[in-house]
Amino acid sequence: MTDGGAGRAVLTRTAGSMEVVDRPAAPEPRAGQVLVRPEAVGVCGSDYHFLTGELVTPPAFGPQFPRVQGHEVGGTVVAVGPGVPERISAGQRVAVWPLSSCGTCYACRNGRGNACPDFRLIGIHTDGALQSEFVVDADQVFPVGDLAPEVAAFCEPLSIAVHALRRGRVAAGEHVVAMGAGPIGQAVALAAREEGAEVLVTDLVAGRLELAREGGAATLDLSREKDVLGAVRAWAGAEGPELVVDCTGVPAAIRSGVDVVAPTGRVVVVGISHTEVSLPVNAFTEREIDVLGATVCTAEDFAQAVVIAGRHPEQVQRLVTHRRPLEEAPAAIEHAMANPGEVMKLVILPGG
Repeated sequence: MTDGGAGRAVLTRTAGSMEVVDRPAAPEPRAGQVLVRPEAVGVCGSDYHFLTGELVTPPAFGPQFPRVQGHEVGGTVVAVGPGVPERISAGQRVAVWPLSSCGTCYACRNGRGNACPDFRLIGIHTDGALQSEFVVDADQVFPVGDLAPEVAAFCEPLSIAVHALRRGRVAAGEHVVAMGAGPIGQAVALAAREEGAEVLVTDLVAGRLELAREGGAATLDLSREKDVLGAVRAWAGAEGPELVVDCTGVPAAIRSGVDVVAPTGRVVVVGISHTEVSLPVNAFTEREIDVLGATVCTAEDFAQAVVIAGRHPEQVQRLVTHRRPLEEAPAAIEHAMANPGEVMKLVILPGG
């Protein structure tokens, strides 16, 4: 911290063990770096998987624990190091793009550093934002004007949606099905409607579907509908939707998306899972569909997410269902993991 005092942090010591601890002062930013004071930190599914030990970082990155988590960040720049671009200055509210990549591998050379096998995410591979202050490279912070901190924090999940839709080549007038009405599904619906597409969101949880409807999407309750393919085609037309985005990682959902998408349509898988899915070969050879993966986002995607969030701050804020101070973070995260139907988006407020 710039005043030389200690701070507080939520430390994940080992898998399943999280506590609030005193933290040494953050270092002064070096050349090309900024010191950020987090004001709102969103918690997402990957945080849960990291905490439980299901998400394992490569051994080459060093010990996984202990780690300060938190990669969905809205905060204020406290200080800047030498050589930081003039667009970044102390006192600005920013959203943090949490990714850095090697810059030399095949993916990086092709402008897709988000798929770099050696990319690093703050809060996963390096210490993140669940602390009083932290240092990050200047090219990872994006000014957001006067957006509320929790809206700025949601730019990160929104950027994942932007990237998934870019992979799926979304176009105005198309029908897009977002499978899963969690934060990423909600973000896909928002970003797709921003592109002029019609959107249908599917899920098993009525409360999540209600939030999607409030955002302007059509919805399909999978707990009640037996003929999912028929219902989707009744909405999109007999050929089916042009684009399906799976936000669940559930094999049955991915298979359903492949079955229902229009001939020559696109299925984008952004949901995270370590399971396997069985797909019919004829879906590729007869209908020429594209099945595409999407992971995190590029800087261009993140910049677009900031623009979308700035246009729809009220809609983003509706998705934040739970807010808790830093000192209550371990209990709040435990509650969110145990009650996914109740908690859409939990935001931790490091400043109280």
